[in-house]
Amino acid sequence: MTENDLMLQFNNVSKEFSSGLLKVTKTLAVNEVSFDIKRGEILSLVGESGSGKSTIANMILRIIKPSMGQIYVNKKNISEFPLEDYYKQVQMIFQDPFSSFNYFYKVDRVLNQAVLFRYGKISKEERKKHIHKVLTLISLNPEEVLGRYPHQLSGGQLQRFLLARILIIEPKILIADEPTSMIDACARAEILNLLKHLRKEINLSIIFITHDIGQAQFISDRVIIMEGGKFVEQGLTKQVFLNPKHKYTQNLLRSVPSLYRKWT
Repeated sequence: MTENDLMLQFNNVSKEFSSGLLKVTKTLAVNEVSFDIKRGEILSLVGESGSGKSTIANMILRIIKPSMGQIYVNKKNISEFPLEDYYKQVQMIFQDPFSSFNYFYKVDRVLNQAVLFRYGKISKEERKKHIHKVLTLISLNPEEVLGRYPHQLSGGQLQRFLLARILIIEPKILIADEPTSMIDACARAEILNLLKHLRKEINLSIIFITHDIGQAQFISDRVIIMEGGKFVEQGLTKQVFLNPKHKYTQNLLRSVPSLYRKWT
């Protein structure tokens, strides 16, 4: 990896939340973590609920601010970007495609808004060209899906629509937060394969957040195992899963039926 390949860097980042009437109860959700992701790489954050994965995602998205440490995109502190410029570089696909659409509008609206955000006001013909191009790229027939309402499409189709929105914006970094948890098994495989395809075709850097060991092993180049806001193990996916060093990683692998009998 060269320095120019680095897309995102976390340097000793922590996030502490305060709760209670007097804000005296402190919870350290992320505890001094450092990592990076390079161009065209898929990095998985793996851990149980409450391990800090989504807090990291929310800090990257600038929804919440770190309590300590620095986050850089393209070697520039993320706080220095105007928000509109920043979200043209960093986007997220969420776990529930059904709640990502307004059911009073046709699904086309999501893509039209993305075109407006990325290109400004362009002709109807140019807008149609961009939309058809990305739908074809993710194997959706424009004639079959455009003009429909969200309830008329499957969860897998809606998740593909959200990927189409992201492709129109052309970000460099995609955060995928449990993107297959709300769709059926067949659609899960399609989405995972599609993410791998997009990484290859457009050199997209993907941070894949999951508690599913099998999905992380299938999709990732590298993996980070999280417990209690800390990184307990990280490395190349095969090295971590085939020869886990940390007890927590070993316990996660034991929970996968029959696939890792070495740890049973």
